[in-house]
Amino acid sequence: MQLTDTTLLRGHSLVGDTWLPGEGGTLENLNPADGSLVGTVSKLTAEQSAAAIGHASAAFRAWSRRPGAERGELLRAWGELMLEHEDDLAALMTAEQGKPLDEARGEVRYAASFLTWFAQEAPRVRGDVLATPERGMRVMTLRQPVGVVAAITPWNFPLAMLTRKAGAALAAGCTMLAKPAEATPLSALALAELALRAGFPPGVFNVIIGDAATVTGPWLDSPIVRKLTFTGSTGVGRLLMERSAATLKRVSLELGGNAPFLVFEDADLDAAADGVIASKFRNTGQTCVCPNRVLVQRSILEAFTDRLRIRMQMLKVGPGADPGVQQGPLIDDAALDKVSRHVSDALRRGATLKLGGEPHPLGGTFWSPTLLTGCTPDMALAQEETFGPVAALFPFDTEEEALGLANDTPYGLAAYFYTTDLARTFRVAEALQAGMVGINTGRISRASSPFGGVKASGMGREGSHLGVDEYLDVKTLTLGGID
Repeated sequence: MQLTDTTLLRGHSLVGDTWLPGEGGTLENLNPADGSLVGTVSKLTAEQSAAAIGHASAAFRAWSRRPGAERGELLRAWGELMLEHEDDLAALMTAEQGKPLDEARGEVRYAASFLTWFAQEAPRVRGDVLATPERGMRVMTLRQPVGVVAAITPWNFPLAMLTRKAGAALAAGCTMLAKPAEATPLSALALAELALRAGFPPGVFNVIIGDAATVTGPWLDSPIVRKLTFTGSTGVGRLLMERSAATLKRVSLELGGNAPFLVFEDADLDAAADGVIASKFRNTGQTCVCPNRVLVQRSILEAFTDRLRIRMQMLKVGPGADPGVQQGPLIDDAALDKVSRHVSDALRRGATLKLGGEPHPLGGTFWSPTLLTGCTPDMALAQEETFGPVAALFPFDTEEEALGLANDTPYGLAAYFYTTDLARTFRVAEALQAGMVGINTGRISRASSPFGGVKASGMGREGSHLGVDEYLDVKTLTLGGID
């Protein structure tokens, strides 16, 4: 990996305006494509992480009182710096996370769009004047930032998941302690470097590297940290919510998914097959909104399977930095083992292999794009997120049956369906138990749209104007003696 701007490659946490050497050992960041060393980062101790709370708290008073328009200008400058350094940020992300370089460039632009969006939302935080039944009284509401925010972000979108949280929190007037995934710390540190260049005051945006339990424990226990935002597994989300209960923190959780993708017999089959490719195989299937179960009406199953197999055969697998690659490696050996287990279980339970089904000849953590038909709800891949390049097709006969299969999961993050029947469009969209539904499209996320799930997929929304609301408290002012 070669960067044009080598100062983007940082090896220490950003606390205040200081790149703080960690005293908790080091973290070696390895390229999942070949195991080579990308960089080494020092880890903070629990004591160092606890001290960072003070920096965020000290910065909060002035930052929260700064006019929203000024906060917005800094967010806009931050986003512009990301775009100016798109190639370096993408190269860094591909090296430490493995996604194809074109996808990484797309993520840089996607991540920057959240800063641009929330830059415009920052001046729009407003209250209300409410009518009252009593004479001589007036009631007003103010919307004020909750305070110091702790953010824990995942490895699969190391830039976008961070800007989606930080953009909203900082626009609202909060300050942030951010803990990126240990697999992808370098992207977050590069983002922190650009935040300094954009002119954010010390302590407004802090990036803390270290073992998850070590560095986040002090945040969860501290009454100064008033808000937790987390993207990750449902199991970890439950633990974080329990730990946050002692200090009654506000909590936003974007958790696991088990997205269904429904294809009805009246659908445009070519468009539906393209939709599966766009949504299922993005980031080698390692996204929380990937279709985990593709439900296809039996009358079109064979025709749809043929279309999807042809498209999957064209996917180019290889190291993300190689030209034209569309499928990179899985993040680590554990991810490879899970995909292998899911495929083996499905075949043992009666699924039919139409493509792939084995590790890719490149070795390492590369897995061949895999197509399975005849899948059933008792299979592991129907009950757990596969998080890999496996398209599992489930047949159904009626709309009612399809909805029953789609909703037969504790999760409810995303769902997709393809149809040309207008009445069915409304029936199915309203019946699907998911926070987000893609109708005749496989792309559902953008800065202007609310992102989040229901049931075991979490609570709260990110993106859109609702994203800022997650970081604001409502204060009621009651005035008497007006007459």
